[in-house]
Amino acid sequence: MILINQKMILHTQLRRVLYTLTASFAFFLFTIITTHAQVNVCATTSLVADLVNRIGGKHVHVHSLMGPGVDPHLYKATASDVTELNRCQIIFYNGLHLEGRMTDIFENLAKKGKTVIAVSDSIPKENLIKIPGAQDQFDPHIWFDPLLWQKCADVVRDSFSKADPSHEAAYTLNAHQVQTEIQDLFKWGKSLAQSLSPSKRILVTSHDAYNYFGKAFDFTVIGVQGVSTTSEAGLADIVSIIDFIKKNDIHAIFVESSVPHATIERISHDSGSKIGGELFSDALGAQNDIRQVGNQKFNVGTYSGMFKYNMATIIESLK
Repeated sequence: MILINQKMILHTQLRRVLYTLTASFAFFLFTIITTHAQVNVCATTSLVADLVNRIGGKHVHVHSLMGPGVDPHLYKATASDVTELNRCQIIFYNGLHLEGRMTDIFENLAKKGKTVIAVSDSIPKENLIKIPGAQDQFDPHIWFDPLLWQKCADVVRDSFSKADPSHEAAYTLNAHQVQTEIQDLFKWGKSLAQSLSPSKRILVTSHDAYNYFGKAFDFTVIGVQGVSTTSEAGLADIVSIIDFIKKNDIHAIFVESSVPHATIERISHDSGSKIGGELFSDALGAQNDIRQVGNQKFNVGTYSGMFKYNMATIIESLK
């Protein structure tokens, strides 16, 4: 009887030890999972994805809907895109009707309680460029003024801090670093632009994506198509641009990576102005896509690299 009781006591003690170890291990696993769980994020364009990735760092997982060379004006979400958007905790998009064909999707997701953020909401309306003839509509190509794009970091930082407050300090630090880099990028661009005489600062491109660039760096900007690539350039517009190029002795005009080249190539042929290069407008290049201008190399898969490549290409071709 004594032996049986001892066995029962030993069995009970072993059960308690195993229960304690199991509970401790479960808590350990829970701590690891919650500590290292990433915020699942969707971004529309590669430009928005780059900004979101930089600020979120290791604490977020970012899925970009649109890859290199994709025109967001014309992009229509696929069934797999909608599935991915429903899975994400936060959705970031540019706004200002850049992703015009996805507006209804964003509105429906927001009604369901999904966090849907337009990064352009950080920018005061007085800093935006109005689209001529369009009531209360603004040019969406805000990233071509680095000081405006710098402001977009604020809403990304705040959104991550709200969704994941345990890593607020990291998001704040990352956003500060990004904004400092963009400030330096603006200063670099301003200095390089001023190396070109004002009379030569005339930029002719496929569509009206560079108005913020022109305002920030003192360029006259001519886009063959309108602010959105959904509109086609008319024959009269093309003839007018050809006459303008000849009259102002413009040595180079530019195609864009996300817009068909045919119209600019025709204008180049008829005006005698060379194609100065391919600029990035509505999308970044592929990751680690290195482009060279003179003896300088740029990673056009990043915002900073894309911007520097564009600026260097423009200055080198127009001087």
